[in-house]
Amino acid sequence: QVQLVESGGGLVQAGGSLRLSCAASGRTLSSASMGWFRQAPGKEREFVATISWSGTTDYADYVKGRFTTSRDYAKNTVYLQMNSLKPEDTAVYFCAHRKPLTTVVRGANGYDYWGQGTQVTVSS
Repeated sequence: QVQLVESGGGLVQAGGSLRLSCAASGRTLSSASMGWFRQAPGKEREFVATISWSGTTDYADYVKGRFTTSRDYAKNTVYLQMNSLKPEDTAVYFCAHRKPLTTVVRGANGYDYWGQGTQVTVSS
């Protein structure tokens, strides 16, 4: 099984920044695509960003120009750098391992393993 451990969440003022980390272990391959999702209270889980095996990235419109995802193959870790944070970015952020043989990129059903989530709170 794939295990994902997230860290880096916390409290930050609007306009500030945070970097989230997702350390992977288990049966995951370095070639697997990884995604970031978030879920605010009372809302459904939504897509944030993804990074492919080759390093190609894709972002939700609401984070383009503010968030950047990257990966360090040597450390088996994926990162989400979040800049210019807004109060509406407040949510639990999850990293996820994409299913093999799927074309689903932005839907949660395209991912088979998930981290425990890390809380990001942006104050006004």
